[in-house]
Amino acid sequence: MTPASRHPAILLAVALVIIFAASAGRADPGTEPATGPGSAAKAAALVNAAINMTDSQKAVKLLWQATDIDPTFQEAYVYLGLYYNSRSDFANVIKVYQKMVKYRPNEVSAYLNIGEAYMSFSPPKMNAALGYYQKAYQIDPTSAFAALRIGEILAHQGDRNDAVRYLRQASAAGSKHPTIAAEAQKVLNEMGAS
Repeated sequence: MTPASRHPAILLAVALVIIFAASAGRADPGTEPATGPGSAAKAAALVNAAINMTDSQKAVKLLWQATDIDPTFQEAYVYLGLYYNSRSDFANVIKVYQKMVKYRPNEVSAYLNIGEAYMSFSPPKMNAALGYYQKAYQIDPTSAFAALRIGEILAHQGDRNDAVRYLRQASAAGSKHPTIAAEAQKVLNEMGAS
C-alpha cells in the first residue's frame, strides 16, 4: 500500500472526529455566527434535512447553504468533506476545508483534512500538503498525526534530520495513537534511523 492510497481512509477518520466534536456544539462557545443570532439553528436544520435526503445533489446544496448561513458551523463542513471524499473529489474536499479555516482558523482537523486531500491526488501534491500539516502542527505541537505526515514528507524530500525529529515525536505517541506510532516507526526503520 502506497502512502497516497492510505490517505482517503485517514481523511475519513479525521473527519469523523470532527463530527463527534461538532455534535456537541461549536468548539468556540460564545462566538456569534457571521450572519447573526439564530444562524446556528438554521444551519443545523439544513444539515439535518440534508443528511436525511436520498438525493445527494440536493443534500450537497443544503450543506453549502448551511455554511453560508453560519460559516462557523462545523457539521456542515464535515458532511461536505465526507461526501466529496467518498467520491475521490479531492479538489472539492480542499475547497470545503479552506472555507472552514477562513472562519475557524484554529481548527487543526481542517488543516489535516486539506493536507490529506492533497496527499490523495495521484501523484500526491506533497509540497501543498506540507504547508497545511505544518499549520496544524503550529496550532497543536502535540499532534502526532501532523508530526507523522510532516516527517514522511520531509523524508521523501531528503530532509533526513528534520524528518527523523518529527517521526520520533509521532513514534513516541504509541500509547495514545498506536497506529500513528507504528507508521512513524516503520518509516524510521526504512530510513535506518530507528
